[in-house]
Amino acid sequence: MSSDKIAGQGKVALVTGAGARIGAAIAEALHQRGCQVAVHCNSNRDGANALADRLNMERGGSAFVVQADLSQPGGVEDLAAQVGARSERLDVLVNNASRFYPNTVGDTHAWQWEDLMNSNLRGPWFLVQALLGRLRAAGGCVVNIIDVYAERPLRGHSLYCISKAGLAMMTRALARELGPEVRVNGVSPGAILWPESTPAELEKNDILGRTALGRLGEPADIASAVAYLALDAPYVTGQILAVDGGRSLNI
Repeated sequence: MSSDKIAGQGKVALVTGAGARIGAAIAEALHQRGCQVAVHCNSNRDGANALADRLNMERGGSAFVVQADLSQPGGVEDLAAQVGARSERLDVLVNNASRFYPNTVGDTHAWQWEDLMNSNLRGPWFLVQALLGRLRAAGGCVVNIIDVYAERPLRGHSLYCISKAGLAMMTRALARELGPEVRVNGVSPGAILWPESTPAELEKNDILGRTALGRLGEPADIASAVAYLALDAPYVTGQILAVDGGRSLNI
């Protein structure tokens, strides 16, 4: 076994929102490094099952699916119980699950505030709290998936940006609170995948025109950054790594 894989051997990782897209890439990357992976989903059970089946074909008993809506009361506790029923150990928590949709100032509904804050900020906070005993026992770590828009707001998406800005501060605050037992870091993606509500070509061109590398990134770019922070960075905590092709340069 390569030294690259040994870093994750025997470790257990929970990746939220891992049924598709970036979350699935993160789960695969940690699995390739030797971790057992808990693949969390909310509505995309089919995607999560397909990913876990594929990972288990590569290494038997190395992946399992857990399902919960982290925006709803009881969802966090339910997820923590499901993970605990399958593994007493937890080394890595990746808070990837989030919701993204527009809202208009002056026409924002309370349910939109609650939905975005609960899924993108409250859920990660209380999930860390629910799993803290196991993370401390393992000397584990948390990696939060933030967003370039946490620092440079996207017009028409104020609530989403506020929730991600809160997650960035949560990353730094928890790093101080939980050290030295638990490390807490973040990864801030730029243009990696277009959202499901694909922007118009003019908007795409504008985004890429303000990205130094002039192109979309790949989910693997985020996954490798997460794997680095989770498995290869024992002296790194409280940091947010921008993986955005230079978008945060704001050129």
